[in-house]
Amino acid sequence: MVAMQIHIVYAHPHAASLNAALRDESVATLEGLGHTVTVSDLYAMQWKAVADYDDFGPTENEHFMAAAGEAWDKGQVAPDVRAEQERLLAADLVILQFPLWWYTVPAILKGWIDRVFTNGFGYGTSRDWPRFGDGVLAGKRAMVVVTTGAAESHLSDRGVNGSIDDLLFPLQHGVLFYAGMQVLPPVVVTGAVHRFGDAEYADAAKLLRSRLETLDETESIAYRKQAEDYDDAKRLKPGLEPEGTTGFALHIA
Repeated sequence: MVAMQIHIVYAHPHAASLNAALRDESVATLEGLGHTVTVSDLYAMQWKAVADYDDFGPTENEHFMAAAGEAWDKGQVAPDVRAEQERLLAADLVILQFPLWWYTVPAILKGWIDRVFTNGFGYGTSRDWPRFGDGVLAGKRAMVVVTTGAAESHLSDRGVNGSIDDLLFPLQHGVLFYAGMQVLPPVVVTGAVHRFGDAEYADAAKLLRSRLETLDETESIAYRKQAEDYDDAKRLKPGLEPEGTTGFALHIA
């Protein structure tokens, strides 16, 4: 396995939680494999979760996205934001780890996305800006590690919560792949409730370790690149999908 620079963005408020134990498991496993690991523990950092004009330095631009782009161009992005951007630029693999709250990421992690994936770094406003498979972070990989109280059956294709792949689509496709990263299949730990005991933890840790130990062998999710598979109206070109395919599945080759 080739040694990599791996950055973990971690979001859980309790220092003795299941998530904290799994984070430590990840760091120990990855470092044991010879990788270099950095961690942004958002709660411990007291990460500011609201994107606002304070992130941009002096500006007279009243349009928020334009002000963000101006700050990027002038090197005036807030120091904490710039530090996170530099960690992403240095990383070969980015891991986002969090509990699934109300079908999505905790607010502090959403705030990290809002502030770090700023205009000029995570996205651009011009028609020609590279996205969905291309962009500033192209060539890097990303993976989600998520815990959820719901059982595996609840998160299946007919489960009451909906498919976990559908729930994670906005994050994996709409943020990570959008910014250019290739996205590995997620590590999903289900049934993470008060009945989660030693045996359940051992299974979860084994699953996580096995995924981390096989990073080189793991194929990324085959999301379709905008530059190749979509027309000028940003619609999937006819004939690319298997007959009867609809919804999010259209965007996976």
